[in-house]
Amino acid sequence: MTHRAVLVTGMSGTGKSTVLRGLAERGCDVVDTDEPDAHGPWIEAVDGEPLWRLDRVAALLERPRARPLVVQGTVANQGATYDRFDAVVLLSAPSDVILARLATRTTNDFGKSEAERAQVLRDLAEIEPLLRAGATHEVDASRPLDEVVAAVLAVAVG
Repeated sequence: MTHRAVLVTGMSGTGKSTVLRGLAERGCDVVDTDEPDAHGPWIEAVDGEPLWRLDRVAALLERPRARPLVVQGTVANQGATYDRFDAVVLLSAPSDVILARLATRTTNDFGKSEAERAQVLRDLAEIEPLLRAGATHEVDASRPLDEVVAAVLAVAVG
């Protein structure tokens, strides 16, 4: 049996990394493409734009899977891989929820400055609709964490 591969995407502050940790606790294999692994970074900057190293992502998705695989990331070239995933899950939340999370999170400083917060609002208006158009599922990430993890897990196990 081949287990599913699912991409979890969304704007900063929607809880992608937190949901990924919850999925790992529930038996999924997880990859956070924001974090390098033993083979190096998943992302490289091309003309200042962070992009997935598509060869690495393709190799990951070609590996046999003993459990569902959930990959987390949001980059400009992720759409080139959508056909390799069984599902693409968009985590979304209202702007006030996202801004509050960014202001209080301790794992990442992005979103603390006024300029970054303004960028987040622009991205919500301009980028999130593109992510929504490519998603097969959307999960309201303002719900309690256990509910969000359960909803993504349901997609991951089919």
